[in-house]
Amino acid sequence: MNKVVANADEAIRDVDDGAVIMIGGFGLCGIPENLIRALVKKGSKNLTTISNNAGVDGFGAGMLLSAGQIRRHIGTYVGENKLLESMVLAGKLKLTLIPQGTLAERMRAGGAGIPAFYTPAGVGTVVADGKEVREFDGRSYLLERALTADFALVKAWRGDRLGNLVYRKTAQNFNPMMAAAAKITIAEVEELVEPGVIDPDHVRTPGIYVQRIVEGEQYDKKIERRTLRNKS
Repeated sequence: MNKVVANADEAIRDVDDGAVIMIGGFGLCGIPENLIRALVKKGSKNLTTISNNAGVDGFGAGMLLSAGQIRRHIGTYVGENKLLESMVLAGKLKLTLIPQGTLAERMRAGGAGIPAFYTPAGVGTVVADGKEVREFDGRSYLLERALTADFALVKAWRGDRLGNLVYRKTAQNFNPMMAAAAKITIAEVEELVEPGVIDPDHVRTPGIYVQRIVEGEQYDKKIERRTLRNKS
């Protein structure tokens, strides 16, 4: 089955108001830049985004924030986005922060069909508020629910027309878990190849999890914060 769509606009055509969307990436590494830009252009409102972070001001998921499209954000780190901070303080955005490992496992559980699991992360902190706590072998654990979404927008290095994906180094990050945890997974790739070109042993996300794939047209690949060592 050929899952290729013509462009990013076509790929996100049915991401409508109120959708729950997982967005791949860690910081600005491995983010679906073209799909995000297309979603900003489409203008869908009242979105719930699930992502490790919310990009930076004016780039990545920060573009969706600037356009007023996000109603709620679920993630782990928001320190690089001043707009998000101001929106939360003003009551214009609902923010849910989750320990990073818990976020990854909640998405993995969603993709595996596991409704919930126990973890020690967050016991005795505000993370535990309102959650079931049980003791196993003398240690306390929180019950955490799986995370799923209507759509997952993921970024891969290479993909074929059947939707099989290969990621490159740390740009893999949360993308594979998200690809398995959404009803519709939309992948953008830097290089689109024919079936059979990718070594099956290199496939990280099998095509069965991907409904649409598009070759990205533009990649800025920005760095959040560049730190250089003094020459002296």
